[in-house]
Amino acid sequence: MLRARDEMDRRYAEPLDVPTLAALAHLSPSQFGRVFKEVYGETPHRYLQRRRVERAMTLLRQTDRPVTDVAWDVGFASLGTFSRTFSTVVGMSPTEFRAQHAPVAVPSCFIAAWTRPRERDSRFGEARER
Repeated sequence: MLRARDEMDRRYAEPLDVPTLAALAHLSPSQFGRVFKEVYGETPHRYLQRRRVERAMTLLRQTDRPVTDVAWDVGFASLGTFSRTFSTVVGMSPTEFRAQHAPVAVPSCFIAAWTRPRERDSRFGEARER
């Protein structure tokens, strides 16, 4: 499972499919999906989306590249899907995020830890760690 997750972390901007990732974990695609969710608490697709959004957050904070370019850079094929996913994970649109988060002079590892996206729990309207 670590090999598959590491591959997703390395190649987040590339198209990845479950059969390829499952082969890395020596599992069938259906087994891989079940085991991945048991181990990491989210589906492989959701993990990859969150990883892409985390990278997009960094690019939006540290560059002045257009939102569309950031979406392509992190592996989204559609600006609409990127905006919807970003809003779901972060709780605001990419443009709102950029306006509220100016570049900060601290190591990026600290920023990543402090601003890690949390899914909204629709039952309670509050953020929860993944």
